[in-house]
Amino acid sequence: MLRNIAKYTIGASVKHRIYGFRGLVFDVDPEFSNTDEWYESIPEEARPNKNQPFYHLFAETPSPDQSPYIAYVSEQNLVPDDDESPIEHPDIKEFFEKTSDGRFIPRQKCN
Repeated sequence: MLRNIAKYTIGASVKHRIYGFRGLVFDVDPEFSNTDEWYESIPEEARPNKNQPFYHLFAETPSPDQSPYIAYVSEQNLVPDDDESPIEHPDIKEFFEKTSDGRFIPRQKCN
């Protein structure tokens, strides 16, 4: 069986190519791994192929009156995020450290 190779890595800043929201990758599924109900809720004409990487994102909201959220997005709907301003999501600091060059790396878990 051929495995899908993810284009984006944990800690990558990405942007949704259609809706424009920004997010930070915190997990990757090599192919669709959500519920059928979730998948069926996407309009048929916009449904992505299940046989591609899907990314879990700490997603930033476009306006301050909306709450940050977790997004699940197919690789075909993501592009690199060239915006250098920080992504605002309350969970990022708990799971990532920002390096001096602006990259995000997962925090080491202490037992």
